[in-house]
Amino acid sequence: MAETQRLFIDHVPTPIGTAVLVADEAGALHILNWEDDAEYWQRRLRTRHGGATVIPQRNPSGHSAALSAFMEGDIGAIDGLSVAFGGTPFQNQVWRALRTISGGTTLSYGALARQIGSPSAVRAVGLANGANPVSIVVPCHRVIGSNGSLTGYGGGLPRKRWLLDHEARHAGTGLFARRT
Repeated sequence: MAETQRLFIDHVPTPIGTAVLVADEAGALHILNWEDDAEYWQRRLRTRHGGATVIPQRNPSGHSAALSAFMEGDIGAIDGLSVAFGGTPFQNQVWRALRTISGGTTLSYGALARQIGSPSAVRAVGLANGANPVSIVVPCHRVIGSNGSLTGYGGGLPRKRWLLDHEARHAGTGLFARRT
C-alpha cells in the first residue's frame, strides 16, 4: 500500500494580508497564496494532492521565516527556496523563467515570451503566469503590461503594487525598474 504524502501548512501574517504556504517533507514549496483566496489554494491543494495529509506546522523548512524576512525588506531571502512546480511542461518553463526576474525589476509578458523562446505565445505566458501556485517566490507579480501598466494578479492589483513598490524600495532600483 502506498504511503500517504505529508504536507505542512502555515499561515504567515504579512503587511498585505495573511499568506498561506504549503511545503512537502523534502522542503519544496507547493503553494504560497493569500488566505483570503482560500477557494483557489484549497482547490489547488485538492487537485494536486487530494490524498495528502495536511499538517499545521510553524515555519516548515524555514519558508515562513524567509517570507517574513522578504516582507521586512530582505528581498533576496526567498531566492533560494525550493519549489515543486507541478504544472505542464510549458507552465514549468514560464515559472522557472519568472524566478530569473530580479527583485526590484519588472518584465512584460511579451519580453517573458521572448525570453523562453516563444515570442508569439504572449497569451499562453499570461495564462501560465496566472496559474502560478507559488506567488512571491515564483514572482508572477513582476510581470506587467507592455505599456508598463499593472495587469492581473491573483492577489489583487493593490497587493501587486505593494510588492513592486516594496521590492523597488529595498533593491534600490527606483519605482518599477523595467527590463525589456
